[in-house]
Amino acid sequence: MEENTAISFANVGARYDNSREVLSDVSFNISNGAFYFLSGASGAGKTTLLRLIYQLHKPCRGQIKLFGQNTNNMTRDEISKLRHKMAIVFQEYSLLSHMSVFDNIALPLRVRGLPESKIKKLVTKTLEWVGLGKYADANPKSLSGGQQQRVSVARAIIIQPSILLADEPTGNLDDENASRLMELFIQMNKTFGTTIILATHSTKLMDTYKFPVIHVENHKVSFIGAKASKSSATEQKKLWKGPKPQNYFTELSKQFDDIGNA
Repeated sequence: MEENTAISFANVGARYDNSREVLSDVSFNISNGAFYFLSGASGAGKTTLLRLIYQLHKPCRGQIKLFGQNTNNMTRDEISKLRHKMAIVFQEYSLLSHMSVFDNIALPLRVRGLPESKIKKLVTKTLEWVGLGKYADANPKSLSGGQQQRVSVARAIIIQPSILLADEPTGNLDDENASRLMELFIQMNKTFGTTIILATHSTKLMDTYKFPVIHVENHKVSFIGAKASKSSATEQKKLWKGPKPQNYFTELSKQFDDIGNA
């Protein structure tokens, strides 16, 4: 059971300073390759839950396991190594404006010490996948909001994370770009088997895509089964406005394997 579990919480509580607990007695197991929406009112604790998973915040009690490893007493170096298996995408993009689009995406690979020859191949392929191949040399500030968000997704997926956390990634996007971004996440989940938790306020998004929901309310976490879709599979496919994501992702996955074995 534990071998197939990506994230495990056991009676976890979380607070900031000496205030009341933001989350109380949270217990759940999330399997490898699962896709969940994360819902709840503003201030309910969605971001805190993501921060706990990404090890940006420590619980005041309880136990968190990632990939079967107890994180409670991990050293800073051990946590850093664990984070190499995870990635996080923020609503506000968090791109570095003094770097080109290419260098923003290449940054996590350079931190890991990959040779520039491999970095160039991986970044070029990933930019192609997100439909931004011609923007490699552009400054992120010159791009639209939807394009900047795709750059942030490219930077997250370039490391092939086992867990991807997304904090309101579609909050600043129109319906077309939100749909495009969702398709990118879905193909990432299907092709790489990435475990994804996507926080959102959008009931439209949750009604359109059939994924179970982690709901945060009154300091507690509950799980809701897949919501009934209000659009057919054919209608969902029509939402995609760019290149076919499956083709790009299949090629990207193969490229990663080829480059990794070079």
